[in-house]
Amino acid sequence: MISYARPRLITTDDRRYRAYVDGFKLQRKNNKAIRPPRQRDLFGGEAEAALRDWLAPQVELDERRIIEYEERRNKRAMVKYREVDALAVEDQEIWAFEFKASRTASALRRAVGQLQETRQILKLLRHHVRVTILLVDTGIPANVAEVEALMASERPPRRRPELLSEVLESLPILRLVEDLNTPPDAERIDLRCFTVDEIIAIVGAENLHLDWAADDEEPEEDVEPRPTSSLYASSSEETAPDDEDDNPLAAAMRRAGLR
Repeated sequence: MISYARPRLITTDDRRYRAYVDGFKLQRKNNKAIRPPRQRDLFGGEAEAALRDWLAPQVELDERRIIEYEERRNKRAMVKYREVDALAVEDQEIWAFEFKASRTASALRRAVGQLQETRQILKLLRHHVRVTILLVDTGIPANVAEVEALMASERPPRRRPELLSEVLESLPILRLVEDLNTPPDAERIDLRCFTVDEIIAIVGAENLHLDWAADDEEPEEDVEPRPTSSLYASSSEETAPDDEDDNPLAAAMRRAGLR
């Protein structure tokens, strides 16, 4: 049985956290060559920055968005770190945000599991924890006809892509919302969707990597497995080969040796 204890919120310049990051970067030096980030990877990081800019006037964001905590399993305790994309901390409530830029609706399945763990840890700090996913749709099929056309194409995906409506139907914990003013539901995870055009409107096309044609022509390959460590666990810790672009920023940081 897994339990959590002794959480604290820290910034990225925390001394113990920096010691881990520096050690991890040193460890990565001996790994095989890592390909440069793709356009989609770069867009993911840019979209995250845009979403944080979009949030800032509406929610007072806390700079402490790294959670240090103990994971206790079989009477053993391990110190871990978990990154949250954005956090708002009040006297009675913590509001955690997860950013995703993806062309696969199934990315939400892993996000839900990870965010439920994050909420469990944060509840040790505040009784009320609100969780919201901000999803940038970079090509999720809109209907069955688009799915069928994709599967009949010259380079179909290895798995049939899910519609967003199918994922929402199978995950009742997810609640689609139009804005952040929707009254919170402690038992649900809110989902606010963005189009690429909305991201462009926030920061301008000239500040985004949008030429994904070359990325999409690359042959599919397995993602390099992330090294595991008792010191670190991100909010996007599990990434399946078919969903390499589910968290483009995390993928880019992996390739740069920062995660």
